[in-house]
Amino acid sequence: MLVNNGLIGLREGLEAALVVSILIAFLVRTDRRASLPHVWVGVGAAVALSVAVGAVITFTTATMTFRQKEVFGGGMSILAVVFVTGMIFWMRGAARTIAAELRGKMANALDIGPFAVVVVSFVSVGREGLETAVFFYSSVQSAGVGTTEPLIGFLVGIAVAIALAWLLYAGAIRFDLGKFFTWTGALLVFVAAGVLGYGLHDLQEAAVLPGLHTLAFDLTTTVPEASWCGALLKGIFNYSQQTTVVQAVAWVAYVAIVLPLFLIRPRTRALTAR
Repeated sequence: MLVNNGLIGLREGLEAALVVSILIAFLVRTDRRASLPHVWVGVGAAVALSVAVGAVITFTTATMTFRQKEVFGGGMSILAVVFVTGMIFWMRGAARTIAAELRGKMANALDIGPFAVVVVSFVSVGREGLETAVFFYSSVQSAGVGTTEPLIGFLVGIAVAIALAWLLYAGAIRFDLGKFFTWTGALLVFVAAGVLGYGLHDLQEAAVLPGLHTLAFDLTTTVPEASWCGALLKGIFNYSQQTTVVQAVAWVAYVAIVLPLFLIRPRTRALTAR
């Protein structure tokens, strides 16, 4: 749980931190520092909304029956997979143009007024925050009650992301963000596949989907989740020692479809040039 949650925290945190650093750098370079407090108001509101959404989701399930919790948890896991899949593809296409787009939005917002600056900052950061809240809930559910590993993983990932963003902003370090998002995106495909499998298993336990007792494999005695190998596989890929056919087929199908689509770059520029 530490590894995959740390990866999510790092990825989402770095995206949000880079967005904030781009907005701040634009205001500083255009000598509009007076608008910096408005940016921080928007960022703070986005963070508060993300925390509130996470709290509402958590407390909502407290009064549910077992079946309702499984249906809700399965649905949230699938929603998290949708968010993560959309995020990695969006960042792949927007990585080279996001700075120019954010500067343009901020320039327009400055012409309108302080409230528009707050809104641009809020919207720019809020998307990552909401995605993180949903994925965090799914990770907590898959980890089980009584463990703090998902929270620790997220916090460590976010802390590293903030540190990297600050060092990039200060010019202390430089690295290829395109390659970074490509590598982390590829790893997240496997993480998302595991979350998808867990979500489908929840729906099977709730009798929404069939095949709960139709297993693709049972490695309880060979690679139990309590062993170091099982714990490592569970932490990275959401491995389950008893995996149903539905889970296994979904995992393989997701990776087989999404990973090649993500790694193959679209030839939009070549077509445009023609």
